[in-house]
Amino acid sequence: MRKIHHIILFFLSVGSLLTSCKETDWRENFRERSTEPFGTYIIQNEIETLFKDQEVEVLQKHIDDYFIDIYYDYGADFANYVCIKPAAYRLGKDSSNKLLEFVASGNDVFLSLYYFNDTFEETLGFTTKNLDDEAYSNDELKALKGTLHLESSEFKKTDFTFSRNLRRNYISEYNKENTTILGTQKVNDTVRPNFIKVKYEKGNVFLHTQPIAFTNYFLLNGNQEYVENVFSYLPNRTVIWDPQIRASKFRGNNDDDTSALSFFMQHPSLKWSLYVGFFGLLLFMFLNARRKQRAIPEVKQLKNSTQDFTHTIANLYLKEENHKNIVSKKITYFLERIRTKYHLETQNLNSSFVEKLAAKSGNTVQSTNYLINTIISLNNKSMCTQDELIRLNTLIENFLENT
Repeated sequence: MRKIHHIILFFLSVGSLLTSCKETDWRENFRERSTEPFGTYIIQNEIETLFKDQEVEVLQKHIDDYFIDIYYDYGADFANYVCIKPAAYRLGKDSSNKLLEFVASGNDVFLSLYYFNDTFEETLGFTTKNLDDEAYSNDELKALKGTLHLESSEFKKTDFTFSRNLRRNYISEYNKENTTILGTQKVNDTVRPNFIKVKYEKGNVFLHTQPIAFTNYFLLNGNQEYVENVFSYLPNRTVIWDPQIRASKFRGNNDDDTSALSFFMQHPSLKWSLYVGFFGLLLFMFLNARRKQRAIPEVKQLKNSTQDFTHTIANLYLKEENHKNIVSKKITYFLERIRTKYHLETQNLNSSFVEKLAAKSGNTVQSTNYLINTIISLNNKSMCTQDELIRLNTLIENFLENT
């Protein structure tokens, strides 16, 4: 992995110019576009330098959607999943279980978080403690300092000093049979593990409790070598970098503790800002109510009863969870559209039909064959799962978009 010292010097010069023009924001925001001290602009823009000769894919969607859209083969396409945030609140129970399946088949996951969810802790057998989770003000965070140490003797430098914002956040319990300690932290003369590797079936999960180490401030203050050394533990293969910027379009945001409101409630400062905002909005509405003119009566459009009927029927299918019924109807509608638009008989879905359909629709023979085989397979099943329904719907939409 190529060193990034010369690039860090460039960002240091740019950072000096930026911070000299305005007051510095010392809040820990971890945003990829933020050039403030505790944003992650530098590391986001230097991913390909850190992971030289490795394919890097920065997710613009939820990890669940990524696995569905590309039909990721866990057992063939090995990769590293990387997430650096205070708390990966978009990784709920279902998403965490999918990532653990991803690891079990031979892939690796790197998580640098202050807070890990119960699914990871219970499955991997570890617990964490954060003795400074009530520290929020800049003065309180500025007083938190310590040293991060890497256990490997292969590194030229193994001890790195962090002058502020280094919470006493560490791994308190772990399974010694499948866990390797890769790094420790020394705060107030107390040494605790903060970086471990947990073996999980065929893959590994790397757990790091100090995401602050990857922010702009410390990369610009001589600790870029620490980041390079940490990432050197990951095998040389495709990197899936997750900035946690999108909710799943299939599952929504219904996992435990994943809503924006629950995230606000976890932090007193955000919670009180929410309360003050609501109170201010109510006060504004009360004081301005008498100054507004009488509302103009609304002329309602004629109601579309056909649309309401369609919604009612769709809700009935959704509540019954009869995925097979919906699959059958989607297949029937799709084949009817093929007959109407391309004038093809759909009684025999053989190779000749696939070639004709691919030629007329403008899709590739490979993608068309995969769609038709999926339709045949689902038609032969007596029951279908939600994931199979989602996969069929995605295939049909992708096919129709290319026509």
